[in-house]
Amino acid sequence: MTHRGLTRRGVACAAALVMVGLVAPGPAQARMVAAAAIDPGGVPWTWGGNSFGQLGNGTTQARLTPGPVTGLADVVDLHGGREHVAALRGDGTVWVWGSNQQGQLGLNDRTNRTRPTQVPGLADVTAVETGHNHSMALLPNGTVRTWGLNADGQLGDGTTTLRRTPVTVVGLTDAIAIAAGRNMSYALRADGTVVAWGRNDQGQLGDGTTVRRTTPVRVGSLTGVTGIAGGRDHGLALRSDGSVWAWGSNDYGQVGNGTRTDQRSPVQVTTGVQQVIAGAHHSYALRTTGTVASWGRNYRANLGDGTTTLRTRPVTVRNVTSVVSIGSGRDTGMAALADGRLMAWGSNGAGQVGDGTTVNRSTPVLVPGVTGAVLAGGGGQEYAVVVVAP
Repeated sequence: MTHRGLTRRGVACAAALVMVGLVAPGPAQARMVAAAAIDPGGVPWTWGGNSFGQLGNGTTQARLTPGPVTGLADVVDLHGGREHVAALRGDGTVWVWGSNQQGQLGLNDRTNRTRPTQVPGLADVTAVETGHNHSMALLPNGTVRTWGLNADGQLGDGTTTLRRTPVTVVGLTDAIAIAAGRNMSYALRADGTVVAWGRNDQGQLGDGTTVRRTTPVRVGSLTGVTGIAGGRDHGLALRSDGSVWAWGSNDYGQVGNGTRTDQRSPVQVTTGVQQVIAGAHHSYALRTTGTVASWGRNYRANLGDGTTTLRTRPVTVRNVTSVVSIGSGRDTGMAALADGRLMAWGSNGAGQVGDGTTVNRSTPVLVPGVTGAVLAGGGGQEYAVVVVAP
């Protein structure tokens, strides 16, 4: 929350896979990578709860099956926060909708939006990301802009002041990917290292402490990182050798190292992975085989293994193969398949699985009406979002 080849980190991780260990992205290079990620871009489709307008369809009425967000096309990156959405178009503009109670839409007010609205002052953006109540944008020069709730310093501007318009993260000039959790943020640097800032009471910054940080600090001693993800209070990193590393809150086994002890520094979880993503208290990994691994909390069937049993080590999500993109809501998972179909599982009390019911699904089901799914944007507490090719 929050990323392929493509992760929920979207365009950012596609860029990371190409550029880590090479050079920081220039404007033309970053835009080229973004376009290649889900070229030629697509239309957001949403479903589930809609109390804050997070479905972007001009209403606040829930919807149990998917429908398009009208008036917004050419979307190349997309992420759902707790109750708001940020989308990046191919022209580098950022569009937002949903809850704005903490200024997380970046529109210099705190009024919710039920339809996509452009964030002023942002141009040539290469990736977007959302936390619970804050948002992030990656620029071609390697700097990161943030806005919204800042109670734990998750905006990285050296303060804990709420920001209704974008501010710049202090001291970061070579970022090539971004990720966010509840009240913390991450950035992957061009040299393959990771930095973090914000809340850290359970080690979610991975710097070996529980000290809150309002500016970036390095996550452990990780190198060769190509992808990052943030859960509610834990982080994930994918290295170039396919290994997954995790840190932070581990009450439900979401770190995946076989324990339920918080980890203040990264620990290795598994190998053979090409993408990582995190939900509230669980984690997903897309294996190079096209299957999906999951671990952590499972009380709402969010691991997709046919049970509601907590898992402290990775298990396999049942009945999904040929997966190209994975996403996660608070307690719901989704997988876009190579043939454009979309599968979903987990918590479904507000219809966020998208199968027309409100019954939790412990194994993946086909999401009806969606063809040409190319980017699983995940979602938030009670809704889901995906990009569908035109």
